[in-house]
Amino acid sequence: HVQLVESGGGSVQAGVSLRLSCTSSVNTQRLSMAWFRQVPGKKREGVSAIDSEGETAYADSVKDRFTISKDNAKNTLYLQMTTLKPEDTATYYCAADDTYDLTHEYMSAVMSDMERYFAHWGHGTQVTVS
Repeated sequence: HVQLVESGGGSVQAGVSLRLSCTSSVNTQRLSMAWFRQVPGKKREGVSAIDSEGETAYADSVKDRFTISKDNAKNTLYLQMTTLKPEDTATYYCAADDTYDLTHEYMSAVMSDMERYFAHWGHGTQVTVS
């Protein structure tokens, strides 16, 4: 069973940067992983994803501002967020897939409906931008 623990959230002002981390209990090299976010009362949405080859995909709302990366030696997934906006305020969740071996092309195509492919989830970290 894959256990995921996020960290790095906080309350920041608009325009600054923040980096989220997600540590996995298993080696991340063969995992497809992703960041999602959720605002109370709204559906959880895909933000960014990275496949087992290290190729990436992004939602249009964060493209050119957020960067996803994975350090397989540390079993850690990152989300570097820059030029944060108030609309980025949400609880951010890390997720991992060890079944489908999703490609970055496919995750890009299903970004808005990607949640169903991920069986393993962290508990979330809050990001508040004012």
